[in-house]
Amino acid sequence: MRSKEKITLTSEKKNDMIVAIKSYFLNERNEDLDDLAAKLIMRFIVEELAPEFYNQGVYDANKYMNDKSEDLLSILIYKKTE
Repeated sequence: MRSKEKITLTSEKKNDMIVAIKSYFLNERNEDLDDLAAKLIMRFIVEELAPEFYNQGVYDANKYMNDKSEDLLSILIYKKTE
């Protein structure tokens, strides 16, 4: 993710996340959050924490693809000699 870019979510996904946050706080902390509180928590997670998870996913995918592309050479039937 380039700097200045933001993670964008559909309004449906945002609503799902708000419901999940409210449910988590109610079930785990016995706190009944209102929509505004849940929305603020969601915004914090998306703006401050999610970019790190995103970047880690990119690094992991890059490593995986590099490892797999090296494995591709192992299926050669014969190797050219120079």
